[in-house]
Amino acid sequence: MADKLKYSGQYPLPMKKLSVGDGYDIYPSFNVGESKINAGFDSLVPAIIEAGTVIFDGYAGIFWDILERQVLSAIESEGVTVRCFRTADYLKPEQEIGEMTAAYAGGNDPLFGTRCDLGLGSFFRMPEMKALRPDPDYRVNIIIGIGAALAGWQGLLVYADLPKNEQQYRARTGAVTNLGMARPLRPGIMYKLSYFIDWPVLNRHKQEILLLTDIIVDAQRPGEPVWMEGRVLRDALKEMSCNLFRVRPWFEPGPWGGTWIRDNIRGLNQDVPNYAWSFELISPENGLLLESSSILLEVSFDCLMSIGAKEVLGDCHGRFGTEFPIRFDFLDTFDGGNLSVQCHPRPEYTRVHFGEPFTQEESYYILDTKDDAIVYLGFQKETDPDEFITAMKTSASTGKPLEVDRYIQKQAASKHDLFLIPYGTIHGSGKNNMVLEISTTPYIFTFKVYDWLRADLNGRPRTLNIDRAAENLYFDRKGDYARDYLKSRPLLVNEGEDWQLWHLPTHETHLYDVMRYNFRSSIDITTGNKCMVMNLVGGERISVETRRGLRHTISYAETFVIPAAANGVTITNLSEYEAILVLAYVK
Repeated sequence: MADKLKYSGQYPLPMKKLSVGDGYDIYPSFNVGESKINAGFDSLVPAIIEAGTVIFDGYAGIFWDILERQVLSAIESEGVTVRCFRTADYLKPEQEIGEMTAAYAGGNDPLFGTRCDLGLGSFFRMPEMKALRPDPDYRVNIIIGIGAALAGWQGLLVYADLPKNEQQYRARTGAVTNLGMARPLRPGIMYKLSYFIDWPVLNRHKQEILLLTDIIVDAQRPGEPVWMEGRVLRDALKEMSCNLFRVRPWFEPGPWGGTWIRDNIRGLNQDVPNYAWSFELISPENGLLLESSSILLEVSFDCLMSIGAKEVLGDCHGRFGTEFPIRFDFLDTFDGGNLSVQCHPRPEYTRVHFGEPFTQEESYYILDTKDDAIVYLGFQKETDPDEFITAMKTSASTGKPLEVDRYIQKQAASKHDLFLIPYGTIHGSGKNNMVLEISTTPYIFTFKVYDWLRADLNGRPRTLNIDRAAENLYFDRKGDYARDYLKSRPLLVNEGEDWQLWHLPTHETHLYDVMRYNFRSSIDITTGNKCMVMNLVGGERISVETRRGLRHTISYAETFVIPAAANGVTITNLSEYEAILVLAYVK
């Protein structure tokens, strides 16, 4: 078990809420009332024994052997006989699963596949699984493992969830496998298969049974599981969908990473080379923390969308369904390095090649900067497409530096600038920026064309995608166009005695728009049936109170969401400094 508990330089979620005082909260939680979350399985045993039949379903990456031992031990300690059936025994052969999913796995491509549309039942020998019956010679019968609900048993339905960051930490240490696989693969390949196959399949299955789930278990701490009633979870998610929420952010080092996050956000592990990313709101990977009597329980973001997508999204629900459309994350290059030179795919390319319903459209909001920092954005007026593509390929094959400045423009970066990066645009942040990346949700579809000849943190070359980039770049985004149309020009929309509302227009192809409030005392914001994603980019602290009376304190650099169904909020500045709030919403 000890080998399974290795972590990749990140602290595991504590069982109890830690107080870090004022400032950025790395464990933001939504309070569900007292005594609603339970620690350990001993408190669950009476319900298990009363039910007699238990369906224990859950997500990939869970240590099912440890979980099973804990459950059985708790039951047997009460002197009750129990028989356990394991869904893993009814998986199809690995080769058959590999052939079935080959169309989604991307072949030899180390990064990309196509989003899988198979049902979870396709991975199992369903006639055999459905033929299983509880054994009447035992007081308690449990079917446990991924897809347990597919057996069709009637009884206590338990679902064990696992945050995506924890799943990735386990994958990096070889402690878990992909769905239907007997052995772990290289971490990069495991991530690709998780993103394109496992997560879509398992998320759909979870959505199908979430309304029926009696018990939800947070399985990220082996030996310290916590659980709550499904009814309480659904009520909390419904309340969350009509008020406000923060997701649990998580932080990652990278080859170009910087020092801003480490120096300004308390509670993080300092024994890492740097921090490159903060996943502020990347809905496919972030979780939501629920708190009761100081005990924390985490569920994945898709649970919220399964229960309250219409309330969260408002007027764009018909377009996106249960997909959350906007992403906020931090890119930290303070005292670090330049990001790779890159672009993102056009919408049709994204749909055809990756199965994604919409593409990756970005913008860089400069939260902080120093030392004459720059952003690479748009081509030089004289750049010839064929010459540039040849130069990229030559650099990749010979290991010689690319003359980046010869082909790509540099724009000076200042605090509160917003640089626009529509799909197909050549770009990359320079050193010494703290970027709040405001984007559509897709986040892995980055075609790197040049990465400064550096290795990743494991000493391996980073993968370039020059051919894919060549198919997607807009070479007419150059010269005056890049300077005139790829940097937002703020427009004053409205103002009062001590506040201003600014429109930061995005590119004509962007599906989202950006606004900014500067204020000294308080402001009222009406949602207008739009979901709003916000970040406090200036000031110290604000109080946000919804029309329904929920109040939450937000600190500098924290990202939060106001669902459409909240109708509106009153935001009060809690410091002597001007508060600056940036918000994004679907056009």
